[in-house]
Amino acid sequence: MDPLDALTEIAYLLERERSSRYKSKAFRTAAAAIEGLSDAQLRDPSLRRRAGIGESTFAVIQQALRGEVPERLATLRAESAPTGGAELRAQLKGDLHSHSEWSDGLTPIETMVDAARGLGHEYLALTDHSPRLTVANGLSPERLRAQMDIVRGHRVDGFTLLSGIEVDILDDGALDQEDELLRALDVVVASVHSKLRMERGPMTKRLVAAASDPRVDVLGHVTGRLVEGARGTRPPSEFDAREVFAAAAASGVAVEINSRPERQDPPDDLLALAIDAGCLFSIDSDAHAPGQLSLLDFGAARAEALQVPVDRIVTTWPLERLRAWLERGR
Repeated sequence: MDPLDALTEIAYLLERERSSRYKSKAFRTAAAAIEGLSDAQLRDPSLRRRAGIGESTFAVIQQALRGEVPERLATLRAESAPTGGAELRAQLKGDLHSHSEWSDGLTPIETMVDAARGLGHEYLALTDHSPRLTVANGLSPERLRAQMDIVRGHRVDGFTLLSGIEVDILDDGALDQEDELLRALDVVVASVHSKLRMERGPMTKRLVAAASDPRVDVLGHVTGRLVEGARGTRPPSEFDAREVFAAAAASGVAVEINSRPERQDPPDDLLALAIDAGCLFSIDSDAHAPGQLSLLDFGAARAEALQVPVDRIVTTWPLERLRAWLERGR
């Protein structure tokens, strides 16, 4: 096995299981450190003293050179094998919610693009955070314009990088970015990140305003809940789901099926209400690292189990149909 491929795949799988970012970074750093080296150089014991190579990564390199699947990689592969949802997963053509190092993602845009292409995606929306979320290095209007220029200049045959944003829904339902920019972007995912325990009435008005906004395409992780993971748990926000989903259905805004296992948002009962309301859906990874793009497996499994109508899942649509929907409110 190629040592560079082994190190990169381990980093990818660590990202998929949402391990500490320092673990995945160590394997990506080691991969960069050995790129271009010959097998003889990789076998030399002095490699261990090279910057970026540690005991674990050195062991992976040596096992790969012996033609073995490194133990660490074999374990991660076994643990990450998807269960269920394969039929729907095969129909997903892209992802409308992802982050890069421009906000709180771990890697450059191009690394996210390479991973998306590796999964067979036809398109990926880059949706870094908006200014108010300073803890996530949210993009000012000036930084967002600079990023949009990069996205517009991106050209890869058979793949489309869409410009986007995960924009904060402010307390009154307004959106945390300039109107001109929101209308110029390909994809706008609107999410609540603050005052998640707001009283039911005001929270309902807040979400209805976003779901009714012609600039919004996707209502992101609508309850804000956390059910597992390093950040602990958090209860869902309280709101009138029927009213919110009715507004989304009326305006053609998709309800996100957030694929992150720690979110599983919306919960099953609310997802059933959104189906009954006639909503569109977007199965998204909310990836903050390349390996997390494959979390779509989990979203597909939930959607398939709950019998979400496939034709109402916008991320199963080909790019031409998707673009027509995205341009409806611009």
